[in-house]
Order: sequence, then C-alpha cells, then structure tokens
Amino acid sequence: MPNPSRRSETSRQAILNTALDLVADIGYPKVAIEMIASTAGVGKQTIYRWWPSKGALLFDAFLTLAGTPDGELAALPDTGDLAADLKLVLNATVEDLDNPRYRQTMRALHTEIVHDPALAADYHKRLDGPMREVKKDRLRAAQQAGQISKDADLDVAVDLIFGPILNRWLQQTGPLTPEYVDTLVDTVLCGLQPREAAAPAV
Repeated sequence: MPNPSRRSETSRQAILNTALDLVADIGYPKVAIEMIASTAGVGKQTIYRWWPSKGALLFDAFLTLAGTPDGELAALPDTGDLAADLKLVLNATVEDLDNPRYRQTMRALHTEIVHDPALAADYHKRLDGPMREVKKDRLRAAQQAGQISKDADLDVAVDLIFGPILNRWLQQTGPLTPEYVDTLVDTVLCGLQPREAAAPAV
C-alpha cells in the first residue's frame, strides 16, 4: 500500500525543485503558481495548501537550496584566527551568490520580503535571526579571546562585516572579489580591535 506521507513529501520536493528551476530559467516575475503546479505535476490547490503565497514557496525553496530546510545552521569556523575564518565564510558566500540558481532565487526573495511583511517576519524568524546569532557567537568567542574589543556592539559588528557583501551584490555597485573580501575584513577588524589602556596622566 502506498505511503501517503512519503507521496506528499515527494510532491513537496518536486514543487520546491520546480520553483527553483523555473526561477533560474525564466526569472521570478514570469513564474506563476499555475506554471509551477503544471510542471511539477500537482494541482494548484496542493501548492496553496502548503504555502500561502509564491514568496512563501520561494523561501522554502531557498532553504532547501541552502541546505537548511529544517532551520539547522552550522556554527562558523573557529580556528582561532578570526580574520581567516571570516574571509573563508565571506568568500564562500560570494561563491554562492555567483551561482546562477542561487543568485536568481536570492534576488527574488529579497524583492518579495520588501513587499510582504508576513514573509519578512518568517524570514527573520527562521533564517536571518538564527544566522545572526551564529555570527554573533563567533564574534563573542573572539571577544573572549581578546581579539576584538569587549565593549564592541556585536549586532553592529555583524552588520559591518556581512552587510557590505549583500549590499554590493544587491545594488551591483562593484565586483565581489577575494581582494574586496580581504580589505573588508581587515578594515572592520581594525576598528574592532581592543583599545590600548590609556597612559596614566603625568
């Protein structure tokens, strides 16, 4: 006897993969729910039973693409060399952003987030918020090791380190090269270094 839950999961994965393929092939604006349903071999109501909107479907497809469908995020590397670890992570991020399948999905997702408050809240709850905590954990370890100032605001530090990559990519204001990543990390960490104790007054 066929297993209904297995059949449902197979259909769900087919829908997610189809959405990713169509977005990469023809662009997000041209992709309709009806097109995804037809290509995946399911009914339109099947999609709406699982996702309230095309943006919500795209977000789940993105999580599948990123390898975090269950929200499990790996810790950032910690070799003891903060600069090297951050450069490794940022260069891997740039490589992902250069992937056509990833690039189209990310751009579409960010567009939908701007216009859909419910999707924005879900994105923050399931991905952006947890990912920020993972990044702060790595910086907190660097604080404890004396590599960055103990009074540094870690939320601001995360914005300074990771924000420029996304902004440059979204706005296409310049190339994302390993040299840019090196300069970015070195510049930000220079500003986050522990301050030397003030010399005693004479």
